[in-house]
Amino acid sequence: MEDCIFCKIVRGEVPSRKIYEDEFVFAFHDIHPVAPVHFMLIPKEHVTSMAHLQDKHEAAMGRIMVRAHQLAEQEGATDGFRTIVNTGRVARQDVMHLHVHVIGGKDVLPPMLVRV
Repeated sequence: MEDCIFCKIVRGEVPSRKIYEDEFVFAFHDIHPVAPVHFMLIPKEHVTSMAHLQDKHEAAMGRIMVRAHQLAEQEGATDGFRTIVNTGRVARQDVMHLHVHVIGGKDVLPPMLVRV
């Protein structure tokens, strides 16, 4: 996707604070962090959301899950972290490129969801 901001980050057209990259995955710090540790892992191939995953994305998604805890510890979330994947409009996905937020670093995380 030519206009996708995350695709542009992967291609090096938009600067980021990269923390990891391999053939499947790119990880970078969130530009509006909500905690001391807040970064995102994305598949390098454009995938709009979790609802668009196919079998061919298994290696990238597996790599994201495996690297999440390694990078969280590397970045300072040594006592736990939260992963968040917003999928689609109702979940308030703001960039239409699948991304996994990794958030932690201190006891600052609110409860998972507010009951309605």
